Order: sequence, then C-alpha cells, then structure tokens
Amino acid sequence: MKRTFDVLVAALALLFLAPVLLVIAVVIKATSPGPAILVQERVGKGGRVFPFYKFRSMYYNLDHSEDIQFAREYINGNPQPSVAWDGVFKPANDRRITPVGRMLRKGSLDELPQLLNVLKGDMSLVGPRPSMPYEVDAYQDWHFRRLEVLPGLTGLAQIRGRSSLTFQDIVKIDIEYIERRSMCLDLQILLKTLPVVFSGHGAR
Repeated sequence: MKRTFDVLVAALALLFLAPVLLVIAVVIKATSPGPAILVQERVGKGGRVFPFYKFRSMYYNLDHSEDIQFAREYINGNPQPSVAWDGVFKPANDRRITPVGRMLRKGSLDELPQLLNVLKGDMSLVGPRPSMPYEVDAYQDWHFRRLEVLPGLTGLAQIRGRSSLTFQDIVKIDIEYIERRSMCLDLQILLKTLPVVFSGHGAR
C-alpha cells in the first residue's frame, strides 16, 4: 500500500509540477555555470548506495573536502553553527550557495527532483532523510537503524525541528518513526510537512 501510494503521488506531482521544474532548471542554468540537476551518492535501505537527484543550489566544482570532517564531528555530537533539515551539516551563511540556490532552499524546491527517486523505488515519500556515504562511515552502531527502511523525501524529524535538532535527536526520531510507521502516520507527516516547507522555517 505504501509503495502504491508513493508511486501515484510522485507521478501526479511530477506531472503537475513539470512546468515549475522546467522553469527552475532554466533559471539555474541561466544564472550560474554547471548542470541544473546534481546526481549525488546517498545511502538507502540496507546500506545500498543510489543516485540521488536534486537541483543544484551551489556554485559548481567547489572544494567540499571540509564537509567530510564537519559531518563526522556533527554526527558524533560536536556542536556546529547550523545543520540542514536532513541531518547533514551545512554552515550558516554558506557563500558557496548561489542567490537562486538560496531561494530554492528556502522553500525546499531544490529537493523536488527526488520525486524521481521515489518513482524509481530508491526512496519513499516519508522516511529518514538519506545520508551520504562518508556520513554513514561515521555512524555509531545504533545509527544504522535508520537504514532499516527506505529513506524519505520528508520524515518525522523534519516536522519536529529541522535545523534545531542535533543528529542524535534526528536518529532517535527516525527510530521512533520506524517503530510506529503506518499509512496513517505517513499521511500526518505529509500534511504537516507542507506548512513547514511553505514557512521556510529551519531551511538552509
């Protein structure tokens, strides 16, 4: 039932949002060099690595080497200036973000291409946000419970605090979701995600 719901909603959303997606892609290409859509590696259910799609919100071909160390420190509980709503470290006022990218992130529009991941079966509409491989390398043993289900476009942690949560908090909430998961809970999370996204609260 969950998979059927995911496919129907993702397909309808992509059909309805196709003009918006096209406009966003054109604006990204017109305002900074590089591809409109980035393909990254993320870790999904059971530790499987999959290609993860998102609109590019940063200048292209930048050095991201420091991100690995920042992510490891953040995952292990060291305080950082700011974190993203998917649990991945992102510095506040990051100068690598383009002006268009900043607007996209404010409304989480950069995440819309992940509807393709939902159609492909790499992700679900609701679940823990997927981590990058170098972040999973820094996981503590109990963090791996996040990988018991498909990662999601949104999740319980995203409606409970976004950037105000520590990674430890996010994992605890993800585990709570895994233990309580149901179609009813998924619908509640989706409905509560909309006002959070539209408000832009906690987005980076």
